[in-house]
Amino acid sequence: MTLSIRNQLPGTVTAVTPGEAMATVKIRLDGGQDLTAAITLDAVDELGLAQGTSVRALVKSTEVSLATAPVRGVSIRNQLPGTVTAVAAGAAMATVKIAVEGGELTSAITADAATDLALAAGTPVVALIKSTEVSLAKE
Repeated sequence: MTLSIRNQLPGTVTAVTPGEAMATVKIRLDGGQDLTAAITLDAVDELGLAQGTSVRALVKSTEVSLATAPVRGVSIRNQLPGTVTAVAAGAAMATVKIAVEGGELTSAITADAATDLALAAGTPVVALIKSTEVSLAKE
């Protein structure tokens, strides 16, 4: 299957914490970072997720926000440090490619945000991803 989702990061499940309808799934990405996904219990069961399961974390580029430093006092669990490798800006939107340990992320943000953050190749950034925006696929 080919997907339009640009961000596909391989990793291994380190923990599954079930709730009433949803579960949090902690993943150690191949690059060494930790990522949390919040998915339905049905998805956990259907994928057979347990500690040690190989997965691919999928995140749409429109769900990757950027900051120029780690953010404190925010509910976003996933903060991946990286470096901008390319910026393609149009009149309204910009696509920003970020090298992270073990892979690459793409973020789609407004052109105004890219300008305000002074994003250019070499700029250190932190990719912010809500756990509810991380989907999982079994390898």
